[in-house]
Amino acid sequence: MREKIKQLTKDTALYGISTMVGRFLNFLLVPFYTNIFPPADYGVVTNLYALIALLNIFFLYGLDSAYLKFAASDDFEDKKKVFSSSFLTLLISSSIFTGLLLASGNFINNIFAVPAQYEHLLILTGFILLFDALSALPFIYLRVARRAAKFSAIKIINIVLTIVLNIVLILVLKKGIEAVFISNLIASVVTFLILLPDIFSQLKIQIDKIVLRRLMKFGIPYLPGGIAAMFMQVIDRPIVEHLTDLSTLGIYQANYKLGIFMMLFVSMFQYAWQPFSLQYAKDKDAKELFAKVFTLFTVAGTLILLFLSLFITDIAKFSIGGNSLIGQAYWSGLPIVPIILLAYLFNGFYINFTAAIYIKEKSSSVPLLMGIGAITNVIANFLLIPIFNITGAALATLISYSAMAIGFYFVSQKHFPVNYEWRKIGKTFFLLAIIAVLFYSIQFFGMIEFFYKTLLLILFIGGLFGLNIIPKNEMLIIKNIFIRKKNNG
Repeated sequence: MREKIKQLTKDTALYGISTMVGRFLNFLLVPFYTNIFPPADYGVVTNLYALIALLNIFFLYGLDSAYLKFAASDDFEDKKKVFSSSFLTLLISSSIFTGLLLASGNFINNIFAVPAQYEHLLILTGFILLFDALSALPFIYLRVARRAAKFSAIKIINIVLTIVLNIVLILVLKKGIEAVFISNLIASVVTFLILLPDIFSQLKIQIDKIVLRRLMKFGIPYLPGGIAAMFMQVIDRPIVEHLTDLSTLGIYQANYKLGIFMMLFVSMFQYAWQPFSLQYAKDKDAKELFAKVFTLFTVAGTLILLFLSLFITDIAKFSIGGNSLIGQAYWSGLPIVPIILLAYLFNGFYINFTAAIYIKEKSSSVPLLMGIGAITNVIANFLLIPIFNITGAALATLISYSAMAIGFYFVSQKHFPVNYEWRKIGKTFFLLAIIAVLFYSIQFFGMIEFFYKTLLLILFIGGLFGLNIIPKNEMLIIKNIFIRKKNNG
């Protein structure tokens, strides 16, 4: 079992490289754009990328999740047949969707408030969606084949190429906001071309009706589920603005984004966990393995949560050349960051529990469970924001992710019961609660120096050993989630 967990953490670390580099480099584009483009033009970019995020769900319509399920499991012996049926279907449907998008250009431009001089950007948007959709399945193939290094390398090439092209087109060739979309399209095409050898290695000009029927049955529920998930991620913004004001929304959004650190951890784990859980689902020790992975994930997640909660004020206020991570005007919102971090940790719990959905092919419950999360988010926002301001919005996010995790837990236990190590999980959160009480107590007495925070972090780590949550010989597994060792390269 230990070797399997080491394999999972190695892949998690490799995916983490591309995830963290990608997020960081994309983050650098924001000040680049905002210092060059006027707000109205940047608003067009924002709206069209919101369109891309929405339509990407329709372009894939759950076929990516379905391919992952059947490529990583042994439901079908001929994996090339699974890839071919998925890819060719996606090629046909994506081409049709792109044509429909371009044909309805005026309608789309009106909805997303795209000025007449930028209507041509919808053409670039359509082809970005097309090539990104066609690259989705080859990327999943690399995950299933455990070629995490190649996956990460291609992702990084895509991001670096996008940034270089942005700089050249905007600063050298003096292009306007169309440079953003031209850069993205070229990077998407290059990515697709790099993936072509992998595509051809798996492709047969054949769509198997039986395979396609299974793919659609499993994948289609992820379409409404994906819409609900996206809705849950963005609906709090207009509600905060409606119940408060734009200034409060700005403070909320800036501090909410600091939750990206936990989101990165969850994302890199998800890339490795989904194919891993399917590949080992039929092993004799699978359920024991899944329980151990969940414990390790929880411990690693709470370590990240505690570290960032203790030091987020120092991190956010740290100044280089007079510029801090977020401006002083936004510091009043820092108390919501631990809540957002905890919300993303519960999102990670939900990802752990979705293994049963894939293993037992029970995706029909996905729209309902994701819908419950979205509805809970809306109700909690309207109830809590008038009482707690932006803290209420953060709590609404935590409640909705918790509700979703609980829902997926009960569904997963019904179809694939796992005896999770709840005693250890409970001890971990009890220990975390004690540290939180101590932290807020020393804050009350004005003792919030770096020394005391470090002492609390050491106390938590010591408690993990003292309470036997993590045996000493297993601590290396936790370390590997954060640090990619040289022999993994």
